Amino acid sequence: MARSLAIKCIFLAFLLLFCSTHSICAKPNIIIMMMDDMGWGDLGVLGQPAKETPNLDQMAAEGVLMPDFYSANPLCSPARAALLTGRLPIRNGIYTTNEHARNAYIPQFVVGGIQDNEILLPELLKTAGYKSKIIGKWHLGHQPQYLPLQHGFDEFFGSPNCHFGPYNDKGTPNIPVYRDGEMAGRYYEDFIITPTGESNLTQLYIQEALTFIDNQHKANTPFLLYWVPDAVHQPLYASKAYLGTSQRGLYGDAVRELDDGVGQILDRVTQLGIAKNTFAFFTSDNGGATYARVQGGSNGPFLCGKETTFEGGMREPAIAWWPGTIKPGQISHQLGSIMDLFTTALNIAGIKPPSDRIIDGTDLLPNLINGTVNINKPIFYYRGNEMMAIRIGLYKAHYWTWTNSIKEFDKGVDFCRGENVVGVMTHEQMNHTDSPLLFHLGRDPGEKYLIGNTTEEYKGVMPGIMAVVSDHKKKLIPGEPQLNMCDGSVQNWAPPGCEKLGDCLPVPPSHPHKCVWNH
Repeated sequence: MARSLAIKCIFLAFLLLFCSTHSICAKPNIIIMMMDDMGWGDLGVLGQPAKETPNLDQMAAEGVLMPDFYSANPLCSPARAALLTGRLPIRNGIYTTNEHARNAYIPQFVVGGIQDNEILLPELLKTAGYKSKIIGKWHLGHQPQYLPLQHGFDEFFGSPNCHFGPYNDKGTPNIPVYRDGEMAGRYYEDFIITPTGESNLTQLYIQEALTFIDNQHKANTPFLLYWVPDAVHQPLYASKAYLGTSQRGLYGDAVRELDDGVGQILDRVTQLGIAKNTFAFFTSDNGGATYARVQGGSNGPFLCGKETTFEGGMREPAIAWWPGTIKPGQISHQLGSIMDLFTTALNIAGIKPPSDRIIDGTDLLPNLINGTVNINKPIFYYRGNEMMAIRIGLYKAHYWTWTNSIKEFDKGVDFCRGENVVGVMTHEQMNHTDSPLLFHLGRDPGEKYLIGNTTEEYKGVMPGIMAVVSDHKKKLIPGEPQLNMCDGSVQNWAPPGCEKLGDCLPVPPSHPHKCVWNH
């Protein structure tokens, strides 16, 4: 008995010593790489003819490609809030009720942002000893109470808003770039983007990621790296070494540089010997911006793009990577959502999701590891305060349709690149709730051929879909909308740390008013 106990003690001591020097016993690291406006069809592995994403294609070869993966909204801020809370934007408050079914986000004149009662992924990971860093675009509020370090992140390098500009710092201030809790400068003044699209921002974001990984490895600390560069969001930019290197023009130059960044990040964890203890996921926040024409992304065979709830607006490129845990070279047709990354990351870290609220994200690990598919999982397509459509299995039902107003369309704002599916692509909001428009996305991924509501197929499928929608709406408790009010005085006139740089601008008087959302 004593000999047995001694052996157990020796084994435990060995295990503790081994775990102190080997990452196999540590909590897995988590890397989420989400692009800005990159389309489903921008990756070589998904059919882009230029084949200019070798690192992402290799990531797919080493992991799982998810061709049926979705955003939670066809626009940036709501999508990002959904990922970090695991909840639909209508629940977490990043939406508007000023008008029906309007997309809204957080430019610098919006008053609201992510609320303190929402629990973000890095806050939960912190309880398990993780260190978290966001690199790139935050977009969940730019007033001090909304910034990343107030919501669980330990480090921040990037911006609270899009890199629009340049501005004159009078009517509108240039957007700040932050180092942790204080501004480090402003776009176009200290962080240059030239009129030709030259900027070293992506290189800065890559180096920040590599340094963070190195530091956490040295400290033997599990980490969340949330890498969210915005180079393929207009105005496009790429560093000098990449300009003019793509068949696709400046947009392709930016994609190539981001692809190289993904390669460097995955190479670094491999070189450090922690790849088998690192889960990485690549995706985008919404569909490619078709209105940007040749300066926007490709949505492959799918209808329309960013701002719409057609497939091109919300279906995203998605790759999961975890050497030794996820088998290489797999394709999963599991329906997935960026909200699932919240729940999946918590499971990886050994943390239970909050039980005091509805969490929309589900754990993808069983699907990624075992190759299983939950055929009953729904995807809800929201635009503002309206559920526009739902997908279950291969069937998608549109309860509402709308591209954009004819007024905006006549100005040249085209969310659908010249396509026209009569009765489906509408410039007026059309309510189909009594008889939803039904498509089979296997036979018809482009949503061009309606299944007639008098057919046996329609009659067989729609009752089940309607039951899921009814249950969803019955249980839905919308959050307080945060994107209703605007005020020029809340812009980035005097961000934290501006006094140290001598870059505080005069704050104008407050004039709060309802925001106007055109789409």
